[in-house]
Parts: sequence; structure tokens; C-alpha cells
Amino acid sequence: MDADEIRRWDARAVQTSVAIVSHVTSRDLQRATPCAQWTLGDLLAHMTVQHLGFAAAAAGSGPDLSRWRPHAAADPVSDYRAAADTVVEAFARDGVGKRQFWLPEISTEFPVPAATAVGFHFLDYVVHSWDVARSLGLDFAPESAMVGVVLPIARRVPDGADRLRAGAAFAPGLTGGAGTADFDTVLSLLGRSPQWHPEYETRRA
Repeated sequence: MDADEIRRWDARAVQTSVAIVSHVTSRDLQRATPCAQWTLGDLLAHMTVQHLGFAAAAAGSGPDLSRWRPHAAADPVSDYRAAADTVVEAFARDGVGKRQFWLPEISTEFPVPAATAVGFHFLDYVVHSWDVARSLGLDFAPESAMVGVVLPIARRVPDGADRLRAGAAFAPGLTGGAGTADFDTVLSLLGRSPQWHPEYETRRA
């Protein structure tokens, strides 16, 4: 898939995430999420700074990890909306699709092509939309065409021991359903149980 097409899909995923995040209130920030050890507030801080980090990468920033460190926000939802606008605008600029992106959380030794970098971002925000929705007790299932685009990207994410290290982007993949082509498969490939629900997490704790 070329950079222009993946940028269009990414913008749709980000817009979807904004709509879901708009349901979050201050009372929700301590909710459990499918991301182990992260509250919903932690997840929003991560999602916000990732937008800003990718926007900086699209603008030609080098491998500076300081741009990727989350921080506390007085109004996490408002900050998230602003960051989402920032990354969509950054990705849409002329010439971005031909650039190399520095993603220091992945490597400080070499950049990656724009289509690859935006593909990573797209995958994250399709899945994070589900994370937020499920934390709130809401259902979320992306349209079938979006699943058809995101599934091959999820299949290319390396599995193995690296997913066990501290700070890994994804937990080890789950077995079952790997041969199907639906959103549950995307979740399972990235170490998320499609059956995860906040009430279950509360009972287990």
C-alpha cells in the first residue's frame, strides 16, 4: 500500500479514536484497560504523546526520545483532540509520503519509510480505539474494509521474546483464530483477548 492510501486510512482511524475518547470523563481515568498495568489515564497520555511524536517525525525530527515521553495533562481529552489534529495535519502535508521517519522507540540507528511509519501509527490507533472503548464498557468494531487494511500490518509485527521486555509495544500474540480475517484476529495477534472486559478485570483483581 502506498503512503497516500495509508495516510487516508490513518486519518479515519484517528478520527474514530477522537469520537471514542470524547466519551471519557475525569471519573473514568482510573479505569483498567486491556493494556496491562495502564489505567485509562495512562493510555490517553500514551496515545497523545505518540501523536505528537509521529507528527514531529513527519516534520523531519531526528531520533529524539524526549518528544515521545508522556506527561500529565489537566484535560486529557482536550489534549488528545489537539494532538490528533496535529498528527493528521502533519501527515497530510505535501511531500510527507516521500520522507523517512525517525521512530526512536523502534530504532535510533535508522529511519523507516513514510508508508511503514504511518502504517505503524494506523495499526496503533485502530487497536487503541478498541482499548479505550472496551475500558469504557463500549463495543467497537472497525468497518470490514479497515480490518482488511490493518490485518496484514498486524500479521507483520514480529512476535517472540521482544514482546516480553519492559515497555514492549505489544504483549505476546494469543493463539486461536490466527487463520481468520476479522478484527478479533488483529487483537489476538497483538496480545489482546477479544473477550477482555473491565468487569472481568475488576473481579479478577
